[in-house]
Amino acid sequence: MERTRAQLLQETVEAIDIKALDVVPLVESMAKMAFQARNLGRAAQIYDTMLQDKDCTVILCLAGSLFSAGLKGVVYDLITHNMVDAIVSTGANIVDQDFFEALGYRHYVGDPLADDEHLRQNHVDRIYDTYIDEDELRVCDMTIAEIANGLEHRPYSSREFIYHMGEYLDKRGTGIQSVVHAAYQHQVPIFVPAFSDCSAGFGLVHHQWNAPESHVTIDSVRDFRELTQCKLAAGQTGLVMIGGGVPKNFAQDTVVAAELLGFETAMHKYTIQVTVADERDGALSGSTLREAHSWGKVDRATEQMVYAEATLAMPLIAGYAYGKGNWSDRAARRLSRIFLQTQAAAVDTPAAIPS
Repeated sequence: MERTRAQLLQETVEAIDIKALDVVPLVESMAKMAFQARNLGRAAQIYDTMLQDKDCTVILCLAGSLFSAGLKGVVYDLITHNMVDAIVSTGANIVDQDFFEALGYRHYVGDPLADDEHLRQNHVDRIYDTYIDEDELRVCDMTIAEIANGLEHRPYSSREFIYHMGEYLDKRGTGIQSVVHAAYQHQVPIFVPAFSDCSAGFGLVHHQWNAPESHVTIDSVRDFRELTQCKLAAGQTGLVMIGGGVPKNFAQDTVVAAELLGFETAMHKYTIQVTVADERDGALSGSTLREAHSWGKVDRATEQMVYAEATLAMPLIAGYAYGKGNWSDRAARRLSRIFLQTQAAAVDTPAAIPS
């Protein structure tokens, strides 16, 4: 018997809480094992080293459907406990999943073997074993259009538009943990290089269709310039990459961009990546960090690949670093402050990290 729409959208996906469990002994034991257990243990130690290094700015890269799968709380905790200084992500995580839930909606436990035609007829979208209410997602789309309608009609970086999304939530009030809102409050910039490839795209298409002569646009080149500016302001950096794709390359390329602009800057000093992708097809998501060293992007002295699925690996890596507690006396970078005085125009010269 097929389930009704109400039955399909019944059991919610719950975010894991890295503060509730002490995984430090487990990860330290795994580091003494072999295969991916040892790789994960070393990656966790490298992340903790980033947090201990007072000169290191941490950039978190996110690809894949992570927040809908229960990892949103992990990233929220990394922001609120000063364990990340900038985020580069796919749009789905930031808009369709985090902002969507901040509006009061949820993701639901689903079945990967469900009848997808039955789901379609009931306005239920599926991400593997997770369900989303299509009607609620349309509200999210139109909220993005509403935000765009209320802004000055000009080009914006994704970082700037997401700042206004956080501002919208701050004024509206949200009782749900939100990465967008936490980043707004803690001045952690979020970059989404492919911003239109998510609910933001639908909302902005609607906005532009109804304001053809004057409208908001997203400037992806400005995104690149702004993140490069963050790299120049930071100097020494560490990358924590969950998945691959555009966020991975976007963050790594800031080293090359800085050099092209005539600035001397170091390769990313620390780099870890969690991925299930294979390097043999030459695709970016599976390309090794040693390969990135050949491009001058990543210092090979302190890098680690972990071939594991994100929902398994990320809570352990983040939970280990949280449990070690070296974030507690770490100075906040507040990189968004670089841009707060220049929301209407890009800053062309690097700035020191605000105190």
